[in-house]
Amino acid sequence: MPAKLSVNLNAVAMLRNRRDLPWPSVTGIGRIALRAGAHGLTVHPRPDQRHIRFSDLPEIRALIDDEFPDREFNIEGYPSEEFLRLVEGAEPEQVTLVPDDPAQATSDHGWDFVRDADFLRPIVRRLKQRGFRVSLFCDPDVDEAALRAAKATGADRVELYTGPYGACHDSPEKAAKALETLCKTAERAAALGLAVNAGHDLTVANLPALAARIPGLAEVSIGHALTADALEHGMAETVQRFLRAAGHDLGQAG
Repeated sequence: MPAKLSVNLNAVAMLRNRRDLPWPSVTGIGRIALRAGAHGLTVHPRPDQRHIRFSDLPEIRALIDDEFPDREFNIEGYPSEEFLRLVEGAEPEQVTLVPDDPAQATSDHGWDFVRDADFLRPIVRRLKQRGFRVSLFCDPDVDEAALRAAKATGADRVELYTGPYGACHDSPEKAAKALETLCKTAERAAALGLAVNAGHDLTVANLPALAARIPGLAEVSIGHALTADALEHGMAETVQRFLRAAGHDLGQAG
């Protein structure tokens, strides 16, 4: 089964926020993505609301519930009390916990699972008690001991940080090495019973190799490259291009 595609709407929201106007509509673009076949929507509501606003969450939840009840809502962020309350109010299918500083431009590293285990364990328990699947952001080169610590938190999945792989867009040799590192971490995680997601700087060009080398990949969350491609191809066609890149057979669609 090819990896599911969750469309990250942060870049759409950032464009909207350049003006005090309601367009582009975050839910409107989300609707187009879901109609085109995306399996879900992802957002990262940061404390300063510089892209996704807290007020977007109930609107996205309603969009999925009312029009696409078979799709998923994934909310990612640092698990502050404010974030946890937002999540509990929005009731996503999945929560992806990241160790970001609020000032970071974007997520760029995973948890130190051994060091952060005591911090993460009660948070994961709290989220799972509400029925949410929990994924933990994971560096691309994590050893078995660290992944055992991740598993011990009670998390369901890890999301591989694919930024270093995406950064090798101009060097096939470096990309191959970065991909091998990701594959080894994915194999270790799967052997421990952790499902594997992936995200960051994935493109139509580099996604096929990742999907082929990690056949059990559960989900990819893609925002920046997908939104950039949508400027050229439109959101609906872009979603289908990424679905094909992930290995989905769309027949004659698109």
